[in-house]
Amino acid sequence: MNRLIIFVFLLAQSFLFAQNKEVLFTIDNHPYYTDEFVRVYNKNLDLVKDDSQKDLDKYLELFLGYKLKVEKANKLGLQNSVSYQNELKSYRNQLSKNYMNDSKVTNELVEEAYNRLTKEVRASHILVLVDEGASPEDTLKAYNKIKDIKNRLNAGEDFVKVAQQFSEDPSAKENGGDLGYFSAFRMVYSFENAAFTTKIGEVSNPFRTRFGYHLVKVVDKRDNRGEVTVAHIMIMKPSTPDEQKGAIAKQTIDDIYQKIKQGEDFESLAKQFSEDKSSSTKGGILQRFGSGQLSSVEFENEAFLLQNKNDISKPFQSQFGWHIIRLIEKHPVLSFAEMKNEVEDKVKKDERSMLITKSVAKKVRAKYPFSTNQKMVASIKKMVTDAFYTQTWETPLAIKEYENAILTINKTKKVPGSTFLSYIHAQQKAKIKTKPVAKLVDELFEKFIDEQVSSYYNENLESEFPEFSNVMDEYRDGLLLFDLMDKEIWTKAKTDTLGLNNYFNQNVKNYQWKKRFNVNIFSSTDEKAIAKAKKFLEKGKSIDYIKEKLNVDGKIVIMVKSGLFEEDYDILPDFNNLSKGISSIVSKDSYYFVVEVLEVKEVENKKLADCNGKAVNDYQQYLENNWVDELKKEFTIQVNSSVFEAVKKQLKN
Repeated sequence: MNRLIIFVFLLAQSFLFAQNKEVLFTIDNHPYYTDEFVRVYNKNLDLVKDDSQKDLDKYLELFLGYKLKVEKANKLGLQNSVSYQNELKSYRNQLSKNYMNDSKVTNELVEEAYNRLTKEVRASHILVLVDEGASPEDTLKAYNKIKDIKNRLNAGEDFVKVAQQFSEDPSAKENGGDLGYFSAFRMVYSFENAAFTTKIGEVSNPFRTRFGYHLVKVVDKRDNRGEVTVAHIMIMKPSTPDEQKGAIAKQTIDDIYQKIKQGEDFESLAKQFSEDKSSSTKGGILQRFGSGQLSSVEFENEAFLLQNKNDISKPFQSQFGWHIIRLIEKHPVLSFAEMKNEVEDKVKKDERSMLITKSVAKKVRAKYPFSTNQKMVASIKKMVTDAFYTQTWETPLAIKEYENAILTINKTKKVPGSTFLSYIHAQQKAKIKTKPVAKLVDELFEKFIDEQVSSYYNENLESEFPEFSNVMDEYRDGLLLFDLMDKEIWTKAKTDTLGLNNYFNQNVKNYQWKKRFNVNIFSSTDEKAIAKAKKFLEKGKSIDYIKEKLNVDGKIVIMVKSGLFEEDYDILPDFNNLSKGISSIVSKDSYYFVVEVLEVKEVENKKLADCNGKAVNDYQQYLENNWVDELKKEFTIQVNSSVFEAVKKQLKN
């Protein structure tokens, strides 16, 4: 209870402090406030490793220097560059997606989709074709037809026979409407819904998709078998019925199978004999697949019957010919945690994403009051003609009367009728078929309202969500600072050769070689071999001679590393008083070493070319440190000391 009271007290203090933000300092009369300083300090508190940066006086200096650079960037007009504006716009678009989303609806759709992905449904359907934008008469005609078919089924007629007789899906004549097994995302969302919510053995009520009206009969449901990767060898069946050629094909596949049983390599046999040219060059390997993804149910079933890696099926026949399959890998359905991001991405790209869009639009419509100019809408209806359906309709040239608002949002944003006319013109590309034209315009106007109100919401995210505004401010300043640093510091440090040379010469003591040795380092795991190498060295023998004598019978006993190294390099510190000549033997980590020192170089200054990268980095830091001092002279700074003392007290408490 005491902890809770303390927490509430501190929270109240923090809230009051945030509400009563004050000017902490000004730069050329541009105010910077306490709330931003406190927020940035607290945000970075756990990130800094140097305790000095947690000191509030020093942090104020850092924060002030940061804002000075931002002021300089704005003074130079860097915020007006096209690349800066595009980068900022791109980032805002990405960030705003999190706010233009209904997380509750999204999560429900993701969970539903995953649950369905763990199952497979086998279903048959009957289709009555009707366009999305069909006239009411044609729509009613199609609906009555599907109702009549449903009545036949309710009366006990056989689904397969009814599908073959009445379904307008061309494949129904052959398959009786059978679609095989499928899981989520394989069908349009409304069809998927019907299939997953109808019980086994039952027929759904009529429902509509963009193709027309459907009836679905669920034949079976089972756990999802996942996916498999297999390789196959295929001998194609004759293109025309031929008993003799068919027998030859069967004999060929049997012979190949016998070779496999005798231990011959599957991949090699596939390359030699498989008549599936798309996979034979790859040893017969096919892309991974799941149920319903291949046009051969027989092939899928045989593939999923294989249990262990490298299991091989007996020869079997599909509608394409004879096959032998080898299992490469099984890919079971992953857990929800493992698949969540992938499923969410699919949901947002799928037809069901419209549910999220509609939910967001509904909430935004409720949030902002809006009014419409129905008189203008009626006038526009008369202007749109059937030319819309052939994508040849043009907006009228004289549209001055449509510059007045057709839509007013939150009493502040007025959208002119001309914008709606342009919207209608652009929608021709979508080939919307809703008829008559008046109904089409009403439908488009509702979509137009959704888009405009959502756009208004997006435009005002900064005022609606303080955290969004804060992130955008930080990114805006950071992007400006990056451009400024590149212009004023990084590029200058790389191109100002005179300045870099002067800086290097003034600080040359910071760029020194340690004591260095020009050496040949011999190493071996064999102590006797390294002792022999040492004796050879003492006799003046060359590296090649030593390798030739000791690395025999294809075995590498001795390795040699040569070069000019500083005294703390690798094994060198393990040698006492290393000097010119042959060292003693040293052992470390199961290795033995001996060193031939050819030359010793004492401590000396480096040349700029030896340390150019470090020197440039140091010069950049030097320029930046001095640059802040110059900026302090360029701008007028006023720090409100009493306010800062209050901030310090607040943060310390």
